[in-house]
Amino acid sequence: MAKPPAAPEAGKQAASESHSLLQNPTLRLGLPFVNGGLAGMTATTAIQPIDMIKVRLQLSGAGSRSSTRPTPLQITRDIIAHGKVLDLYAGLSAGLLRQAVYTTARLGVFDSLMTQLTARAQAAGGSVGFKERAAAGLTAGGLAAMIGNPADLALIRMQSDGLKARAERAHYRSVIDALARIARAEGVAALWAGALPTVVRAMALNFGQLAFFSEAKMRLKGHTEWGARTQTLAASGIAGFFASFFSLPFDFVKTRLQRQSRGPDGKLPYSGMLDCFRKVAAEEGWLRFYRGFTTYYVRIAPHA
Repeated sequence: MAKPPAAPEAGKQAASESHSLLQNPTLRLGLPFVNGGLAGMTATTAIQPIDMIKVRLQLSGAGSRSSTRPTPLQITRDIIAHGKVLDLYAGLSAGLLRQAVYTTARLGVFDSLMTQLTARAQAAGGSVGFKERAAAGLTAGGLAAMIGNPADLALIRMQSDGLKARAERAHYRSVIDALARIARAEGVAALWAGALPTVVRAMALNFGQLAFFSEAKMRLKGHTEWGARTQTLAASGIAGFFASFFSLPFDFVKTRLQRQSRGPDGKLPYSGMLDCFRKVAAEEGWLRFYRGFTTYYVRIAPHA
């Protein structure tokens, strides 16, 4: 006696339940945040060595205009020669935490703002323009950067620890260990050191990444016959360039401020963002702010 095919019915039921779950308003609201965080963490894992090299480039030759200019390859060789290949991944736990917090909030807030702006524009019979996309990107970047600054600071401290003499190194075991020890030694407020350039950098970065990506993709779609994947890759490259150009000087200052420590006289080398800009420009030259642009671009482009 023939039995009814149970497997197809079970498959249909599972598919129906999955579709119903995805239609849940609460889940749909949270998906942009989750997707953004996972995408950022995946990109961070892939490009962590590049970020490490970028930080070392920014910290090299501090206070000297005529110092030698190490290349990314020289820095890579130096890190490996004084440790091991895995040292290129120093601070990965901090990088992952930063992306879990920063990118989740950044892309989630941007997506939510764009959804609201699109609905408002459609109701008025128009469409979202470059100005609205830029404003959404700036807002999302600034809010997310302030929230993620402690993880960002821990990342810089962990990546620059190898530049100290062995006896002076902190040897942070993880991002949690770094955050706890920094808070105990310097106070909780120290976790937000460099917050201003971090926020400005994020706003500039998002202005380039999100606004220019949307604009470039729209223009490429209207003026080329390229496939969707090619258009996306090209738009990412364009957005990554503008994001790097606008944000690198602030990223440079952020790195210097978050890594600095008090000297024998108890004073910090830089009193704040503007003081850092002024001293670096006077002592090292304006071009120092764009040192390692290519490395920074390679690090930023995947996130675009």
